[in-house]
Amino acid sequence: MANKSVFASIKGRLLPKATARNAHAAPAYAYSDAHALAQVAVTGTFGGMFYQSPQEELEYVVDVAEAVDTRFLARAAIYARKSGHMKDMPAVLLAVLARRDPVLFRAVFDRVVDNGKMLRTFVQVIRSGQTGRKSLGSAPKAMVQNWLNAASDRALLNANIGNDPSLADVIKMVHPKPASPEREALFAWIVGRPCNAALLPQAVRGWMAYNETGKGPVPDVPFQMLTQLDLSAHDWARIARNGSWQMVRQNLNTFHRHGVFGVARSVEHVAALLRNPEAIAKARAFPYQLMVAAQNVAADMPHQIVDALHDAMEIAVQNVPKIAGQVVVCPDVSGSMTWSVTGYRPGATSAVRHVDVAALTAAAFARVNRGCQVLPFDFDVRDVRLRPRDTILTNAERLAALGGGGTNCSAPLKWLNGRGRSPDLVVFVSDNQSWVDARTGGQATAMMKEWEVIKRRNPKARLVCIDIAPYGTTQAQTREDVLNIGGFSDAVFGQIAAFAAGRAGSDHWVGKIEKIEL
Repeated sequence: MANKSVFASIKGRLLPKATARNAHAAPAYAYSDAHALAQVAVTGTFGGMFYQSPQEELEYVVDVAEAVDTRFLARAAIYARKSGHMKDMPAVLLAVLARRDPVLFRAVFDRVVDNGKMLRTFVQVIRSGQTGRKSLGSAPKAMVQNWLNAASDRALLNANIGNDPSLADVIKMVHPKPASPEREALFAWIVGRPCNAALLPQAVRGWMAYNETGKGPVPDVPFQMLTQLDLSAHDWARIARNGSWQMVRQNLNTFHRHGVFGVARSVEHVAALLRNPEAIAKARAFPYQLMVAAQNVAADMPHQIVDALHDAMEIAVQNVPKIAGQVVVCPDVSGSMTWSVTGYRPGATSAVRHVDVAALTAAAFARVNRGCQVLPFDFDVRDVRLRPRDTILTNAERLAALGGGGTNCSAPLKWLNGRGRSPDLVVFVSDNQSWVDARTGGQATAMMKEWEVIKRRNPKARLVCIDIAPYGTTQAQTREDVLNIGGFSDAVFGQIAAFAAGRAGSDHWVGKIEKIEL
């Protein structure tokens, strides 16, 4: 017999050879520059990751931002903010754009900097010097001035929460020219200069009076400004009734601690808000944020509030597509997936891990697609049984509890092949840093070899790899039947639905970004 290592079958030779090495130096496929930027734009958080330090991630982001044309860079910044709901990444991409193309930067600034926190983050990024300049420069300075002058009083009060830099620091840097005596007074109050108090917004005057006397109605100011006041349980209940969905979700334990849920009708109001579909959509909430709230509420939290969080989760994942045919979802539960989705940053580390996101996605698919098979994996496929009548959160917690071993992305496909299964859609949720199944010699990855076997049985089968960590490589090369997509938000669900139904090709995700109008 001829040497099979040389005279491989035609199918084997047509498999794409690995083009890169991942964090374990195992064979992998590199993304194109545009795809790499798109992927990091919706997963990068600049925290310490399992395989990557914050500085290494930042350098990688700047490199890929430099590699694409400025129009795609501008679109990626918009997509990261509007669809990916990211916080720091859009500001970094916008800062690179400010240096590369000031005209285009001006055109998209307001679509990325949509609140005061993003404004302060953008200024912080520029001043750090990490994106190529240390001073704001004429175009960024002008856009920051415009934002300050055009913002509502409420937006400025919200922006005045936080430091490094504070809003006062920003105002001192750019010296905006106030368009009215009232705005001049507000700027002066923010930076701590003497001002005519009569010209300040009613909310500020109310806060000042309450702070001095402790009497009168609770002022209508941002929640953080109220925490230093001596408030009664009824006052806190009014705050809860007036709060946004996101603020209420984040402060359930605070309200409980201050006796809010002992005030008449407060439990009913908060529960109704938490499960309100319009409020959830407006908050642009990540489904995993509800997981955080549910996992961290006080043990004696009223059961109506806990039930509302579970209901909210069912609503938050309603965009999970219902797929015709057999669906298999493969959440990666390996050790590297136990890292926080935000990375590790002092005072800002999320309790939610990548494995929680993967498990939540799998549980949501299983809820919507009856008969969906879930194959969690690390070294091999792990044995777990999900209960269809349990809530998404309960099943997600059951999956996430498996986390711990090495990464073997080919294991679920090998498991399917060993049983002769021919699914129509396979969805992976992973950081893609497979090494247990590493092969040498520059051939295709083990995952692609196993996928090819499935394709022989079911030529119409499609593979989706949801990449939730910014490492820049995948185990399955993008092609007509393989979609690589990144992100934590439910925006990925619509992309999967279109791909699975044959309404979009494997370039759909990057193509969607490219279609953003500038």
